[in-house]
This record gives sequence, C-alpha cells and structure tokens, in this order.
Amino acid sequence: MTIQQLPGTYKITGSNQDEVAAPYNGTLELALDSNNRIIAKWLINDNQEQTGTGFFKDNILVINFNYKGDDDAIFKGVVVYKCITKDLLDGFWSEKHGNPLYLGEERCFRIGTKKEIVN
Repeated sequence: MTIQQLPGTYKITGSNQDEVAAPYNGTLELALDSNNRIIAKWLINDNQEQTGTGFFKDNILVINFNYKGDDDAIFKGVVVYKCITKDLLDGFWSEKHGNPLYLGEERCFRIGTKKEIVN
C-alpha cells in the first residue's frame, strides 16, 4: 500500500479511553500536504472537531491530534492505525491526560466502498 492511496473520507466507529469504553461515531478526512505528510480532520458525534498531522510507513499510519474541549482546554494525543486495506483502517489511540490504564479504539471504513458495511 502507498501513502497516495490513503486520502479520502472514512466512516469511523470507536470507543473512548476509559473504563466504560463509551462508543462514538463520526467521520475522518485524510489528505496529503505538499511534503506527503498526512493531514487529518475528524468530526466525532456530529459536534467535536479534531485535527492532526502524521506519517505513514509499512502500512502503519501515525497521527498526532488535538482538539478543544468543552472548557476551551486543548487536548492532545496520538492515534496509530494499521492499514488493513486502502479502505479499512484499524487503530488505537491515547490522549496525554487520558486514563493510562486504557486505550481508545477506532475502525475506519472508506465511504463509498462495500467494506463500509463490515462490522
């Protein structure tokens, strides 16, 4: 797989970095900048925007992300995706101040593909 195959919009399902593993849904948009670095933008539960930048090697995508919380505090973290195919990403993530006993999880299905309906 190549980095040029990653840009697009993905449907995401995930669970948060806590004991309850609260589920969420949303979208992830991936693009490339002029240096072939990944530019990411998430929209979680239709109301929380997160942005990030990252890199890709050996079918592994790593993105450092951040977002503004309800109290206007900035939260930061990192997500690691294994690129199963160009249409399916399987990942885990952690925030800097998240519960260190847990990892968040996320699956991404490229929108407009048959793999989108796989659970």
